[in-house]
Amino acid sequence: MISEKSRELYNYMIEIGYSAEFSGLIAKNLNTDFTATRMLGYLAHYANYAKLSDEEVVDEMLAILSDRDSWIKKKQSQEAQQAINEAIMYGLGEDDEE
Repeated sequence: MISEKSRELYNYMIEIGYSAEFSGLIAKNLNTDFTATRMLGYLAHYANYAKLSDEEVVDEMLAILSDRDSWIKKKQSQEAQQAINEAIMYGLGEDDEE
């Protein structure tokens, strides 16, 4: 399942001259609004100069996915740290007095 922005990315790539197969692979991998929007911005920036090679587009796709994965790991780490902080401050919810 791909997002609306991913569909927009696919259509834009076709419009500027990439093959349907290649555009589909890029859109499939950048399947969220966030990642597709970043690629749209990247392609639009270079559209006035020259068509980027397939390799350059793939390199940017991999960079976008790497950034997204780093952001996800950071958020997971922050949530885990918050749980640890709450356990330290409030205990684990067990009643020590019996």
